[in-house]
Amino acid sequence: MAETIPLERRATLEDYAAVAHLAPAVQVLEAEAERVVPLLEGRTLWMVNSTAQGGGVAEMLPTMVGLLRDLGIDTEWVVIGSEEPAFFPLTKRIHNLIHGAGDPVFDDSERELYERVSRWNAERMAEMMEPGDVLVVHDPQPMGLPAFLPEDLEVVPVWRCHIGLDEENAQTRAAWEFLEPWADHYLHAVFSAPEYIPHYFARRATIISPAIDPLADKNRDLSLHKLVGVLAESGLAVSPGPRLTPPYENLAQRIYADGRLAPANGQEDIGLLTRPIVTQISRWDRLKGFLPLMRAFAETKRRLFSGDVPDDPVQRRRLDIVRLVLAGPDPSSIKDDPESQEVFASLVDEYVGLEPAIQDDIAIVCLPMESRRENALMVNALQRASTLVAQNSLREGFGLTVTEAMWKHVPVLSNSRACGPRQQVRDGLDGRMVADPEDEEELRIALESMLADPAGRDAWGRSAQRRAHEEFLVFTQIRRWFELLAWVLAPPD
Repeated sequence: MAETIPLERRATLEDYAAVAHLAPAVQVLEAEAERVVPLLEGRTLWMVNSTAQGGGVAEMLPTMVGLLRDLGIDTEWVVIGSEEPAFFPLTKRIHNLIHGAGDPVFDDSERELYERVSRWNAERMAEMMEPGDVLVVHDPQPMGLPAFLPEDLEVVPVWRCHIGLDEENAQTRAAWEFLEPWADHYLHAVFSAPEYIPHYFARRATIISPAIDPLADKNRDLSLHKLVGVLAESGLAVSPGPRLTPPYENLAQRIYADGRLAPANGQEDIGLLTRPIVTQISRWDRLKGFLPLMRAFAETKRRLFSGDVPDDPVQRRRLDIVRLVLAGPDPSSIKDDPESQEVFASLVDEYVGLEPAIQDDIAIVCLPMESRRENALMVNALQRASTLVAQNSLREGFGLTVTEAMWKHVPVLSNSRACGPRQQVRDGLDGRMVADPEDEEELRIALESMLADPAGRDAWGRSAQRRAHEEFLVFTQIRRWFELLAWVLAPPD
């Protein structure tokens, strides 16, 4: 049943304003708030999604909710629940269908299940809400809520969809048809790209890009000592000397050649402090393109071992010692993504079948989720220790891991098929984009060319960081929400 999530914050609006390069954005945000706060007086703004941890939405909401409160807006975060085991597998299938994959046939029992769980959660929401409150519902899982709220609450409902596909097929049509009856209960909708908007939201939709929090543990600056400390304390690197603080209670795990999951540095250091590193960090989702990326990297190693080597001795050495890190959350910890364990298992099966010499240069890493702060610091340190960050998604609603890497001055390798990354990464300016995330040869060539170009990587990283600063920080995101709220709440002229 719907549950209010307590806020865990590390930074307030004053903290952001105290950072020189963030202060101008804070000033603009405060000015925008002056015209919106009066419209929300006496109302609560409710943010509702399906999980409190794992995925971009759960990461964005604490910062958004906290900043909105600092600006004078009464804001709450609620996560829906379900006692019916089939509900989240159903919504995961809807998620995949929106991305263009999966079984497009729904039966009456599935529609009844979705309606039943929506009604069950709406009853709890109705107990918490007051007349005139604003309800922002994130993604398909809780989309049915407004249909079952009492009319006398006069709730102002907005649907925020973070996923989509910029083409139409039988799968996408099935998903949007399944969701269409619930769309009628929304005043407006928000999408990450115009290509994602279904026809029934065409005249009542706004585009708002997701964003990152620059002071969150996942994105804040890390000194050299802190970076090394996080890697050592989490078990991702062997400590080069005495440590000030003890190891984390829950350490990173790594898949070994026999398929078992064990401490990440149980046998050999991954090399994050000394080697060139290519990293992809995502949920264990088949749409994230882990397998083609791993196969492309493996082929680079095979060519090197067979004697097909570049003339430049530095590049030969670079390709010899480079390692690929594929990292994601403990697959059993993400309650709204039951498919993750199956995807993870298939990736492990592929890895176990690789040649031993190639296995040595690939690390499949599970990051523990028991502590959100420690998990976020691990991701931060992994990205900062990377030579380049890949996001090889076949489909990607937006891809905050791309934004995170850009913010950290790390060049990105992604592809133009995935709509979200291509909104962020400009090929040849912020990183490199391949045309087909499943074309292993194209991926191999792109990986090798990026590794061979240190000057280019530095220039791409600088450009990427500036673009993230201007377009994809939380201040810009909230300002665009203010524009929408002013429109939906302003009295008629």
